[in-house]
Amino acid sequence: MRKISVLLFLAWVGFLFYAGIALFTSGFLLTRLELTNHSSCQEPPGPGSLPWGSRGEPGACWMASRFSRLVLVLIDALRFDFAQPQLSHVSGEPPTSLPFLGKLGFLQRILEIQPHHARLYQSKVDPPTTTMQRLKALTTGSLPTFIDAGSNFASYAIAEDNLVKQLTSTGRRVVFMGDETWNDLFPGAFSQAFFFPSFDVRDLHTVDNGILEHLYPIMDSGEWDVLITHFLGVDHCGHKHGPHHPEMAKKLSQMDQVIQGLVERLENDTLLVVTGDHGMTTSGNHGGDSELETSAALFLYSPTALFPSTPPEVSRFLHTYSTAAQDLQVKELHRLQNLFSKASADYQRLLQSPQGAEAALQTVITELQQFLRGVRAMCIESWARFSLVRMAGGAALLAATCFLCLLVSQWAASPGFYFRPLLIPMAWGLTGALVCAGLLATTGLKLDSVVLGAMAAVGSLLPFLWKAWASWGAKRPLAALLPMPGPVLLLLLIRFAGFFSDSFVIAEARAAPFLLISLILLLVAQLHWEGKLLPPKLLTIPRLGFLTPAGPPRHNGTHALGLGVGLLLCIRLAGLFHRCPEETPACSSSPWLSPLASMVGGRAKNVWYGACVGALAALLAAVRLWLRRYGNLKSPEPPVLFVRWGLPLMGLGTAAYWALASGADEAPPRLRALVAGASVMLPRAVAGLAASGLMLLLWRPVTVLVKAAAGAPRTRTVLTPFSGPPTSQADLDYVVPQIYRHMQEEFRGRLERTKSQGPLTVAAYQLGSVYSAAMVTALTLLAFPLLLLHAERISLVFLLLFLQSFLLLHLLAAGIPITTPGPFTVPWQAVSAWAFMATQTFYSTGHQPVFPAIHWHAAFVGVPEGHDFTWLSALLVGTNTFASHILFAVGCPLLLLWPFLCESQGPRKRRQPPGNEAEARVRPEEEEEPLMEMRLRDAPHHFNAALLQLGLKYLFVLGIQILACALAASILRRHLMVWKVFAPKFIFEAVGFIVSSVGLCLGIALVMRVDGAVSSWFRQLVLAQQKAGEQSSLVYTGAGSSAREAQSHLLPPCSQDLLASGTSLFYNSKS
Repeated sequence: MRKISVLLFLAWVGFLFYAGIALFTSGFLLTRLELTNHSSCQEPPGPGSLPWGSRGEPGACWMASRFSRLVLVLIDALRFDFAQPQLSHVSGEPPTSLPFLGKLGFLQRILEIQPHHARLYQSKVDPPTTTMQRLKALTTGSLPTFIDAGSNFASYAIAEDNLVKQLTSTGRRVVFMGDETWNDLFPGAFSQAFFFPSFDVRDLHTVDNGILEHLYPIMDSGEWDVLITHFLGVDHCGHKHGPHHPEMAKKLSQMDQVIQGLVERLENDTLLVVTGDHGMTTSGNHGGDSELETSAALFLYSPTALFPSTPPEVSRFLHTYSTAAQDLQVKELHRLQNLFSKASADYQRLLQSPQGAEAALQTVITELQQFLRGVRAMCIESWARFSLVRMAGGAALLAATCFLCLLVSQWAASPGFYFRPLLIPMAWGLTGALVCAGLLATTGLKLDSVVLGAMAAVGSLLPFLWKAWASWGAKRPLAALLPMPGPVLLLLLIRFAGFFSDSFVIAEARAAPFLLISLILLLVAQLHWEGKLLPPKLLTIPRLGFLTPAGPPRHNGTHALGLGVGLLLCIRLAGLFHRCPEETPACSSSPWLSPLASMVGGRAKNVWYGACVGALAALLAAVRLWLRRYGNLKSPEPPVLFVRWGLPLMGLGTAAYWALASGADEAPPRLRALVAGASVMLPRAVAGLAASGLMLLLWRPVTVLVKAAAGAPRTRTVLTPFSGPPTSQADLDYVVPQIYRHMQEEFRGRLERTKSQGPLTVAAYQLGSVYSAAMVTALTLLAFPLLLLHAERISLVFLLLFLQSFLLLHLLAAGIPITTPGPFTVPWQAVSAWAFMATQTFYSTGHQPVFPAIHWHAAFVGVPEGHDFTWLSALLVGTNTFASHILFAVGCPLLLLWPFLCESQGPRKRRQPPGNEAEARVRPEEEEEPLMEMRLRDAPHHFNAALLQLGLKYLFVLGIQILACALAASILRRHLMVWKVFAPKFIFEAVGFIVSSVGLCLGIALVMRVDGAVSSWFRQLVLAQQKAGEQSSLVYTGAGSSAREAQSHLLPPCSQDLLASGTSLFYNSKS
C-alpha cells in the first residue's frame, strides 16, 4: 500500500504541474480567429465602382486578366542568396567560394538580357518559417501564428478564403504536382494532382524526379490554366547536408535547368513565378525568425513585358475581421480605415485625370504602403493577445505546487511521517471536480477542459496544503522549509533569475555547465572540510559510526581531486559538442554534431566511424565490468543472460546501422534497395531487443545467485570482555550485538546436537546491489535506442554521460550519511547537481531550445519511405530532443541507492580507532559482509518515504525552472525577443518537465518492482522451508555492529519469517 501511495502521490503532483502548464499556455499561446467569408466578383473590395469595367468578362472578376496562365514553381527553402546574382570578383580581395553561389546561372543571364521581362525580389516572410505555415500564408495572405508551428506534423484543410479556391471557383483548371502537404490543405481542389511523400528529409530526389516526370508532358498538353509545382530537394538537402555541402550545388543546378526548360516552353500569355517559401540557417534548418530563415527568393518572368501596378486590397478583410473578433484597437482601426479611404479616393482621381500621374501615383503608393504596414502591425498585436487571468492562474498553480513539493519533502524526512493522509485530500478534490464536470454536462453548459483540469487541481491542492500546513508546517519556522545549504540555494536562485534574461537563455549552453562546475567545486570543498572524503575502501565507515577519519589530510585531498578533476574533465569534453545559437554569429558550432554521411573524405569518415564504434564498445565494456564487479553477472536469471548476449547484439546492430547510414549514398545502385531495407530493419531490431530486455527485467528483476547447502555456516565471533561495566553508549552499541551473536552460536550448536544433519544454509549472492543493478541495466537498455536517434558521433557524448554520472554519484555518495535504521534522505546538493547535469547533457547532444535546432532526421530512423505515421515521426523527434531528460529522470533513484552501494566490498575487519578511551577497550576481530542496499529493507517505511522525498525534490528543482520560464514569458510578453527566445524556452521546458516527471515515476516504479520481487523471493524461501520442516537460525554475516541486530522487529519482515522458519541466510555482495 505504501508503494502505491508514493506513486499515486507523485502522479498527482505531476498532474498539478500539468494543469498549471496547460492553464498558462492557454492564456499565453493564443490562435487567431479564422474567417470563413469568401470574396466574390459581386462584392467590390473597396468603396466606389471599379474603374476597369471588366465585370462580366469571361475569366475576369474585379479587373482584366493580365495573363491567361500561371506557372508557380515553389522551391522549398530557396533562400534569397541562392538566387542572387554573383558579383564579379574584386581585385585584392579573396574570392568567395561557397557551393550555393552562382548555381542559378540562367536566372542571372535572363535578368541581364531581358530586364523588362524578368524581376528578382527578396521576399521577407513572417515566422514561424515551417512549410505548412508558409503555405497557408502564401495562399491566404494571412499571418501564421506561433502556436500553429506544431501543426507541421499534421496539416489540416484551410477554411479561409484562399487563392486555390478562388481560382477553381472561376473555372480555372489547377494542376498540382509535388509535396503532399497540399493535399491536406486543399483536398479535392485540383483538376489533376501528383502528390509525393514529403517528410523524409533524407530523400533528395523522389519528389523532384516525380515532378519532372509529369511537368513537361502536362505543360505541353495545354490542359491547365494554373500549374503549381512544389520541389523539395533543396530543403531536404539543407536538412541532411547543410547549404555548404556539394550536394546543394547539384540540387540548385538541377533547379536552374528546370527553370530554363520552363522559360523555353512559356507562351506569351503565361506568367512564371519562382519563389521560396522560406530560407534556411547555416546548418540547413528553419522554423525561426532569423535573417537567413525569413529571406526567400521571388523571381517573375513573362515573354511579354512586366507590369503595370494595381493597389492591394485588404480593407474588406479588415472590416470583416474587426466585426467578427471585436478585439482590434478602435482608434487604430479608424485611422487605418480613413487612410485607406483617402488612398482609394486619390486613386480614383488619378484614374479620372492622369495629369501629374507620376507624383500622384507615388503618393497613392506611399499611402497604401502605410496602410498595409499598419494593418500588419495591428493584426500581429491582436493575434498575440494574452489572457492575463489564465496566465496568472497557471503561474500561481505552478508556484503552489512547488511549495507543496517543498513542504511534503521535508515532512517525509520527519520520523513521524505516515502515508495514508497523502491520498485523502487528493481524492476529495478530484471527486469534487468530477461532480462539477457532471453537473456542467447535465445542465448543458460548456467549460473549457483546461479550466476544468485547473479546477480539479486547485480543488485537490488547497485542502492538502491547509491540512499539511496546519498539522506540520505551522509547527516549524519558515527557515526549516528551506533546509538546502546557502550556496545551493544561491545557485538555484541564480538559475531562476537567469530565465528573465534573453542573453542568459541564449547562452545557457555555457551557463549550465558553469553552474554545474560551481556546484561540484562546492561539494568537493565542503566534503573535504567535513572530513568525509576518504579512500574508497574506507568510504562508508564514518557514516556507519565505526571509525572517524584517519590518515593524513593530503590523502583525502587527493581522493577529492581525483573525483572532482575527472568529473570536470568529462564536463569540459562534453562541452566540445555544442551548437551555437543563431543570435551569436561569432560562435561556430561543433562540426562533430553532423552525421558521418555529410562528411567529405573517406579516410576522415573511417577514422570517426572507428572512434564511434570504440565509444560504443567502451560503454558496453564499462557496464559489464560494473555488473561483474558487484557480482551481478553470475545469476542464471533471464535479464542477466540478456545482458551477456543481448547487449553485444545491440551493439553490433548499432554499429552496422551507422556503417550503412554513413555510406548509403556511396552504395552501388544494385545494392541500394538492400541497404535501404537494412537501414530500416536494424534500428527496429535494436529497439526490439531493448524492449525485450526491459520486459525481462520487469518480469525477473532480482538478479541473485542462490546456493543452498547443508551444515552450519562457518563464522567466527570473538567476544572481547570489558574490564568493568560499560561506561558509554558506544560500549552498549557494541556489547549488545556481541552478546546476541554469542547467543545465536550457542543456539546453533544446540540445534546441531539435536539433528543428525545440519540446517539448510542459503547463500544469496548479489543481493547487496540488486536495486542498482536493475537501474543500471535499464538505463543501458534505454541508451541504445536513444543513441540510434542521434548522429553517430554523439556516442562519444553518451560515453561521457555515463562516466560523469558515475563520478558524480561517487562524489555525492561520499557526503550522504547512511542512517540506520532510518530515515534516509538525499541532500539537495545531489538533486540539484543531477538536474543541472541533465540540462548540460541536453546542450552537449547538440540541442537548443528553439525550433530550427530540432533534429528532424530522427523522424526517419527505422521508418520506411512513404509512411504516413506522423505520430510516430513526432514521437521519434521528441525522444531525440529530450533524451537527456529521459535518462536522468529514470536514473534519479540512483542518488538514493548509490551511498549504500559504495559500502566496502568483501569481508572487512571492524576495528575501533585509537585515541578513544571508551572504545579502546573493545577490539573486535570479526570479519563481516556488508549489507549494502539491503539496509534499505531493514526499514521499508523509511525506504518508501525516501523515494517519495527524492521524487518531490527532483520535481521541485524542475518545477522552479518551468515557473521561472512562465513568469519570464508573462512579464516580458511585450519584449522584442518574446517569440524568438522566451516562448520557445517555455515550450521546451514544459515538454521537458512532462517527459522528466513521467521518467521519474517510471524509475521509482522500477525500484519498487525490484523491492516487491525481493519480498516475493524471501517468501518463496519461507514456503520452501516450511514444507521441508527444517529448523535453524538466521545469521547476518554482513549485518554490522549495532543494537539493531538484537531487535527482531526491526529486521525486514520476510527476514523475520526466515528466522522463524529456520533458514540461514547470507547477504553477500559477491561469490
